[in-house]
Amino acid sequence: MMSPACLLLLVLPLASAINFNWGPCPSPSVQANFTFQRFMGKWYEIESLPNPLETSQCVEANFLVDVYGKAVVIFTSTVDNRVEKIEGSVHQDIGEPAKLQISHYYCEPSPWWVLATDYTNVAAIYSCTSILNYFHLESIWIASRTRSLPPEVVQEAKMVFQRNNIDVSKLVPADQTGC
Repeated sequence: MMSPACLLLLVLPLASAINFNWGPCPSPSVQANFTFQRFMGKWYEIESLPNPLETSQCVEANFLVDVYGKAVVIFTSTVDNRVEKIEGSVHQDIGEPAKLQISHYYCEPSPWWVLATDYTNVAAIYSCTSILNYFHLESIWIASRTRSLPPEVVQEAKMVFQRNNIDVSKLVPADQTGC
């Protein structure tokens, strides 16, 4: 079972994106023929689930390979005019490469499933952590290579979640101003 400290570390970099639901995690479809090398680089949060405890803006995730050849992600956000960074290691599921696992320190990995991406503009990302199958913590992000997306592209990303029976009614726009 995940310790409360590890759960907090896994939730913090999710910026403003968490929802509590009863029962086990769903199993949505992920991007077919996913290529991590094409996915690497900087992604900006466009919309996510709200978290009233989080007041960050300018949220981004930069996926890269470190000097040792390991995949890592650096989450950056601004909280109270202070830039915060958290680094995690990235592991891919061998059978389903779009199912990424992000680890921070000595905590259990957090799932980051790429449900859909065109690699150059938009990505629909889903995370779910089940707690003893009684309830689950769910996170949803629409991410972009730029700090904004046209509304029709955001709507197309929302449709990806909806086709997987994932509720997007609570998504809110991210604050990417003044970054």
